[in-house]
Amino acid sequence: MDRISMISYAHVQKVIQDSDKLKSEPILELVLLRIRLRAKRRIAWLRKLWREEGDSGGQLAVTHPEIDTYLENRDSQEAEFAWYASDDNVKHLNRELVEIEAKIAAEKNSRFAKLYQTFELNQEEADLFQLCLAIKLDPSLARIYAYLHDHAARGYATEELALRLFGYGHNSLLKTDSSLLRWELIIEKEAAPGEPYLLKCDPFIAQWLVGHEGLDESLADIAMFHLPQPPLKNWPVNNTTDFLKRILKNKTKRVRFIIVGPPGSGRRTLAAIICVKFKMRLLTIDSDLAKDWYQVFVRAQRQALLDNCGIAWYGEKALRQTWTQGILNVPIQFMICEKNQKPTPVNGIINSFIEMPELLISEQQELLKRFVPVSQTWDKEELNKLVSQHRMSIGDINALAERNVQILTEASDVIRESARYKLGELAQLLECPFEWDDLVLPKFLCEALEDFIFEAKERKQFWEQDNARRLFPQGRGLIALFSGPPGTGKTMAAQVIAADLGLDLFRIDLSAVVSKYVGETSQNLERILSRAEHLDIVLLFDEADALFGKRTEVKDAHDRFANTDTNYLLQAIENYQGIAVLSSNKKENIDTAFIRRLRYVLELPKPDARQRKIIWTKVTGKLIKKEHLENLKGNLEVLATDVELTGAQIKFAVLSAMFAAKQNNKPLAMTHMLRGLDRELMKEGRTLSGRERERLLKHD
Repeated sequence: MDRISMISYAHVQKVIQDSDKLKSEPILELVLLRIRLRAKRRIAWLRKLWREEGDSGGQLAVTHPEIDTYLENRDSQEAEFAWYASDDNVKHLNRELVEIEAKIAAEKNSRFAKLYQTFELNQEEADLFQLCLAIKLDPSLARIYAYLHDHAARGYATEELALRLFGYGHNSLLKTDSSLLRWELIIEKEAAPGEPYLLKCDPFIAQWLVGHEGLDESLADIAMFHLPQPPLKNWPVNNTTDFLKRILKNKTKRVRFIIVGPPGSGRRTLAAIICVKFKMRLLTIDSDLAKDWYQVFVRAQRQALLDNCGIAWYGEKALRQTWTQGILNVPIQFMICEKNQKPTPVNGIINSFIEMPELLISEQQELLKRFVPVSQTWDKEELNKLVSQHRMSIGDINALAERNVQILTEASDVIRESARYKLGELAQLLECPFEWDDLVLPKFLCEALEDFIFEAKERKQFWEQDNARRLFPQGRGLIALFSGPPGTGKTMAAQVIAADLGLDLFRIDLSAVVSKYVGETSQNLERILSRAEHLDIVLLFDEADALFGKRTEVKDAHDRFANTDTNYLLQAIENYQGIAVLSSNKKENIDTAFIRRLRYVLELPKPDARQRKIIWTKVTGKLIKKEHLENLKGNLEVLATDVELTGAQIKFAVLSAMFAAKQNNKPLAMTHMLRGLDRELMKEGRTLSGRERERLLKHD
């Protein structure tokens, strides 16, 4: 027990009588006045008891009169409130209190009233909340609370203090299902071992009540208000709002829209537009940055209810974590997803799926005109080429605006740069330094590759036609299979295609895709394809037979599951709407039914003698001086005629020969070529015979 000698009564009186006004809503001044009046009345009662106890004895911690007061229960609630009704010195406080409490109860339009209505606080919860709020608004009340506790260290709100001030006897005010705790309107924490729990008003709630417009501190780094933009014509705004109006007529209904689309497709903007239709703002939250999911979930719901917002969640954590039903009071919520993401169902909430439509060419042009006005000065033909070949998203066009792009070539570079980072570790970016002149293939294959490139350039405009989409609901992707022995130019052909199209080439890392576990391979591929489908890139699947192999005869459960995986992989790549090249050394191992569905199946053969000569000459000519090449022409013709090699083998043989010549500090000669040739033949277990070697050296 710390008697009143530890707390200045004069100071307490000064605090009670302090009339400084808060810079807040008038209702909060009434709340403060109410708490002060109840405190003043309680203090008058306590002082009466203490006077009856007489001298405390100065140094004694506990006095005999004090013990008698407890034993005889003189400080009972019944005795206290009976005294309030009978004592003339207290009656005026009662009258003031009745008047103040009537004004508080009558207030219906303040933030304070909205808080009570939103979280459905009963009278007991309201009284306890006001006790916690008052000391937050006026910290000097800590001295009064300590005085009321008769304990200098208890300058905070407690349930015990609320029970006595508001006359609730010995009932518990703070039940486990209390809205105060569920919505974290007040915080309960241990003050010290053996001490009553400390109760305090949540800082954000106190700030909101005095007019604060910002975000809860726990959301500041992971959330923001998203401003709407004018919607595009083919966005489902009207259908969605009509659906919502029907659903929300039932006040108990809650809706969660699953908006599916690639990054930058305008998913959050669409959500903001829908919210505006209902006079709401949109609060977006990156769930993956949430350290404490439950706290973030509660605080987000709380902020949305108080500020009349819808919530748009994005990130993996929001997909996997539990949505607590007891606090799902926000009527409109959104999940921002990609095609392969599937949020966990939530009982009691209606899910509605919205798929973001891809931008039409006309929409891209309109957005460029709006956000990148300088684009109207660019060459019309080149601008049309950029728009028709690139699948620009709203995010891409916004990036052009933010980068203040001034010239068309810079715009193309920015779009390509944006795509490079969207696949993350799922694929490897390949350089594309090769040109058409570097490819040495039969004429019919070159013509087929030219057809492939032409279709890649024209496909976007073609598939915007209604009849084209109706007749070909599947198979709108552009996929080619390049097969043939190793080193015949399959990867180089893909690099030439990407370079001609002005797109980046990404090679899929099979180690990141293929899994020994049933179902995981198909899931990994789905994740890659769903992300890549909306990017301006070319995908290259090396060793495609490892992914798209033939289905086997079912002999056991493992075969059945393996075939299910294969079926899914074949279906996934068939439905892919981007550009992809499959490369395989073993075409015979790929499912034949799948091959029949591909329109470009090209077999790249080993080069004949004429083609080998061209390759020897081109590769060597790029690395040595022109006059030295003239001296080697006869040697290269013999090499091309006598030794059967692939293009890749010829390149590596020349590379080894170049370093051999450099090591001897001599011009490149046939002896150096033979050293490089030997190294390549050894890889296949082949060697030149002595007669072949002599014949080749005759031309040195």
